[in-house]
Amino acid sequence: MEIIGLPTDKKSKISCSAEPSCNHASVAILMCTYNGEQFLRQQLDSFYNQTHKNWVLIVSDDGSTDSTIEILDEFSKRLNPGQLRVIYGPKKGYVKNFLDITRRVESTADFYAWADQDDIWIENKVEAALGMLKCYESKVPALYCGRTQLINESGTSIGHSIKFSREPQFLNALVQSIGGGNTMVFNRSSLELLNRASNGLDVVSHDWWAYQLISGAGGKVLYDNIARVLYRQHSKNIIGDKRNWLNKARHITKVFEGLHLEWNDKNIHALELTRDCLSNENKTILDIFKTARKDKFMKRISRLFRLGIHRQTFTGNIALYLAILFGKI
Repeated sequence: MEIIGLPTDKKSKISCSAEPSCNHASVAILMCTYNGEQFLRQQLDSFYNQTHKNWVLIVSDDGSTDSTIEILDEFSKRLNPGQLRVIYGPKKGYVKNFLDITRRVESTADFYAWADQDDIWIENKVEAALGMLKCYESKVPALYCGRTQLINESGTSIGHSIKFSREPQFLNALVQSIGGGNTMVFNRSSLELLNRASNGLDVVSHDWWAYQLISGAGGKVLYDNIARVLYRQHSKNIIGDKRNWLNKARHITKVFEGLHLEWNDKNIHALELTRDCLSNENKTILDIFKTARKDKFMKRISRLFRLGIHRQTFTGNIALYLAILFGKI
């Protein structure tokens, strides 16, 4: 197992070129870890069992004090030399860790996949993602994300995440994140866009930011309604199941306490700092959204409704409209 850089080394780039003898597209799996010993082996096994074999694994460890590094070293012995590399994370939380590893990896692979430490990938997850992404020109930023199957700590299925059916687009991305980072696979153009736009930004989450930025830049976002990731729900989850009615009630309460106001302020600030990356149409949408949030009651309602911002589900839109009515958007 190769360990690259020191905790303070932010400038070194990590090459992720795959074996030149492979004729298939190369994939760099970017996984962030922190004290992940409980479930890590199952996730690593799911990488090993992928039907698409041309991948390398780059891990950014955020200061684990358990056996995470030992487990990674053990796994590396099953792989080709150089197929697994470990770097040190910034120790500023999972969002900063994912953005940091994405900035530090070289754009030498064809595709990149974010991965959490405690999930399990279905064997054809990478193959299915590449099958959808390859339809788009490599110069166009393209992002794959999808539905998940929820499992508990013991690995038993407890249902699926909400199935979305409306087309992913910037008008949706402004008010909703539709795909977890643990499902996301993106092409080299998307990596370069994220690297150009994300340096030093403070965003709500790395996956929501990817959806906003890539759709805002006129890229293509693809949603797979077939679950290809087993998303583990457990006590240490930072983000968990949103189907639970108790969780929904708690979220609505937070909305009326100003949660979405705070999130939208942060996301809009980040989008403004990267305004040159957005298409002209989406610059206009952002301007209207930003201004309408501060308008008085009737004007706010009128402008935001006419703009067409929306969430993916009926209940989600009810919550959105209530937030607009009460000035909590």
